[in-house]
Amino acid sequence: MNGSARTEVGADRAGGQGLADRPLRADARRNRARVLQAAAEAFAAEGPAVPLDEIARRAGVGAGTVYRHFPTKEELLAAVLIARMETMLAEVRAALAEPDPGPAFYRFFLTMTVDAQDKMDLAEALTSHGIDIRAATAGIAGELKGALADLLRRAQEAGEVRPDVNVEDLHALVIGAIAAARAAPSGDVPRVAGLVADGLRPRLG
Repeated sequence: MNGSARTEVGADRAGGQGLADRPLRADARRNRARVLQAAAEAFAAEGPAVPLDEIARRAGVGAGTVYRHFPTKEELLAAVLIARMETMLAEVRAALAEPDPGPAFYRFFLTMTVDAQDKMDLAEALTSHGIDIRAATAGIAGELKGALADLLRRAQEAGEVRPDVNVEDLHALVIGAIAAARAAPSGDVPRVAGLVADGLRPRLG
């Protein structure tokens, strides 16, 4: 993919059209949403190698509809990744609205760890195609990091998370939990994430 194509990937995360940023009609928006949902489910179940024609079949639309919204597999992968990050941002904001910072933080840490495995697979697929992930997700990634920092700070101020933890530590621990779960016979990500989360709690004594 050339430089201009890389620039288009994730250029408009809300519209994500790749079609000169023209507003989409209601039916086109619905079709795009169906394609994204079908792609997210297919990628989660079978990995990023699922062909676009198969995604069109699952979405109940013609292949031409998929290609109009996402002319390349890379653009669809990026759109699914960004949509996942937007969902995660909404979940962080919901956690911030909860009255008890500690439980809200630990519930989100578990959610973040369970969801991260699919995100990592998508990111690796994009990287293998020469896509600059940081550039493609810069806007939503910045918002997500800021909201997560707020969630962490609230939990620390409530005495529920040790004070020497930062957002970068959380990302590293999520990656470590996924690697540990993959190595475990059960592959139980939630259980391993719970073990990792225990290390975030303040030391006693």
